[in-house]
This record gives sequence, structure tokens and C-alpha cells, in this order.
Amino acid sequence: MAEEARWFAEEVQPHEPALRAVLRRLVGSLSDVDDLVQECYLRMVRAKRHVRIRSCQAFLFTTARNAAHDLRRRRSVAAPIVFVETDDLRVLEDKGKGVVDSVCHQQELSLLAEAIHELPERCRQVFLLRKIQEMPQKVIAQRLGISESTVETLVAKGAARCASYLHRLGLSSR
Repeated sequence: MAEEARWFAEEVQPHEPALRAVLRRLVGSLSDVDDLVQECYLRMVRAKRHVRIRSCQAFLFTTARNAAHDLRRRRSVAAPIVFVETDDLRVLEDKGKGVVDSVCHQQELSLLAEAIHELPERCRQVFLLRKIQEMPQKVIAQRLGISESTVETLVAKGAARCASYLHRLGLSSR
């Protein structure tokens, strides 16, 4: 593990400023750049465990282009999102008073889906795993190779951004 950390610090991390510049050109959104940098690093470490990387710089920038392409592709496909009730999101309350209320409730759920879709990729991924699939923080952290505190931070950030999105639309009472 120490050898991997040394390799990463000496061979990969020095390219971060150039990596960020390339990703900004490829995706345009500064909020996505941080997530993509982490995704590139994760892909690099995983690849290093299975193959010999001759040129870290070339591999890193190819990985960046692929990660940006994957992000654009994922965003171009509208995937349905299944929701479960949470205390933080009042939109999910059961209103069940008739057809009009039911239609309004479905529209509110659709707006919540839009709010979640607007989250940065990593934040959305963690938010869905924790709040929608009700996966424990520890399991999410292990699965994604991040710390539990990062999971907690991303879930809180996702909930706050969704609440803010709904508030801007007049659907919550802050």
C-alpha cells in the first residue's frame, strides 16, 4: 500500500492542474470537475493494480477523456428514479385525497427527480444509495472507496441542494 501511495504522489498527482484544465474544457461545469478528477484517480489506481502503466500522464488524460465522455453519455439518458419517503423531503408525503392531489403529488415527485438529476455525479450516486436504496454509510464508503465522512457530507449536500431546488420552485417552506 505504501508503494501505491508513493506511486500516486510521484507519478499521478503532479498532473492534477493540467488534468483539471482538460476536464474544464471537456465538461464545462466546474462542479463536475472535482468529481471527475476523483473518478480519474480511482480508475488509475484500479488499473495500476491489474496492468503496468508505462506513461501515467498519457493514461491519466485518456482516462479523463473517457470519464468526461461517460458523464455526458449518462446525462443524455434519462433514467427513471425510484423514491422512498424520507423526513427531509416533504414532497414524498402521502397526500391521497383524490385525483387532483394525486396528480399534484406526481408532479412534485417529478420535480424532485429533476432536483436529484441536477446533483453532481458523485453526490447523486451517494445520495441515491443512501436515501433511496437506504444503504448504510459504511457499505457505500467501502463500495465507492471513499471515507464515511465523505459519504455523510455528500448526502447532506445532496439533501440541501434538492431542498433548495424545491424551495426555488415554491414547493417547500424554509
